[in-house]
Amino acid sequence: MAKAIRIHDYGGPEALSLDEVDPGRPGPGEALIRHTAIGLNFIDTYHRSGLYKLPELPHTLGVEGAGVVEEVGEGVAALKPGDRIAYGGGIGSYCELRVMAADRLVALPAGVSDEQAAAMMLQGMTTRYLLRRTHRVEPGETVLIHAAAGGVGLIFCQWAKHLGATVIGTVSSEEKAALARAHGCDHAIIYTKENFLGRVKEITCGKGVPVVYDSVGKDTWEGSLDCLSPLGLMVSFGNASGPAPAFTVLDLMRRGSLFVTRPVLAHYIAARADLEETAKDLFDVVASGAVRIEINQRYPLAEAARAHRDLEARKTTGSTILIP
Repeated sequence: MAKAIRIHDYGGPEALSLDEVDPGRPGPGEALIRHTAIGLNFIDTYHRSGLYKLPELPHTLGVEGAGVVEEVGEGVAALKPGDRIAYGGGIGSYCELRVMAADRLVALPAGVSDEQAAAMMLQGMTTRYLLRRTHRVEPGETVLIHAAAGGVGLIFCQWAKHLGATVIGTVSSEEKAALARAHGCDHAIIYTKENFLGRVKEITCGKGVPVVYDSVGKDTWEGSLDCLSPLGLMVSFGNASGPAPAFTVLDLMRRGSLFVTRPVLAHYIAARADLEETAKDLFDVVASGAVRIEINQRYPLAEAARAHRDLEARKTTGSTILIP
């Protein structure tokens, strides 16, 4: 038996329950892993609240982690007991032990620690597809990202700067503005004090930006669209303030023949080759020092509810991990 944080019904942080569960044995193509660190992500709150429905209840939360292979099932040749691994995607990481499909796990290089991996797999691989596939950021471009001091935001600012972009980021406080600047954000806009649309227009001399990366949703949707230059791309990849409002395609025409996409990591790493390439790019920028992974909060697994409260209250910065 092993400890796991599960929900038996949708709700607030109080819905999180510390349970004893049987992780089972690995079947063909599977591996049993023991977590050493677990990532905390905003999507976990969507699963907990029911904004994103789970396949069944009760269900263990969490979508990323790092640890050690304990046992492998039939047909697994790429992994063996004792190997260090990590993953991003596949709900069920808030636990001590779990069985997973082996082809969703990636081996950790020596230059990346378990805690770094748990803190960065989902956010780092998300950043990679945002910057290199959804819109391929080029040197000299100016891009806008909301929540620039968050987990994805800090990785994004560093990586985009490494690629030669000028980064505009929105944050909620002076403290977070300083943090974003320290991680490559050229222009940190404190949206609680300034109109971010006005500032973006000012910074870009009225031109707007070719792409907006928005994980906030409802509260920033209209302003984000208006920050775009003609033929610009709105990348809506989260709903921290609630789902983006409904719109008509005529809105996109009137604003300059804009494009809108709602991507999700799972589609970008569905193929094993894409997963390996994405993880390798992430490991390379971290190992080179171009991207630093800031783990600013650590909570015991049993205190996952407190971690959720702090995350939703925007008390956290950078990445957060749970320790089994």
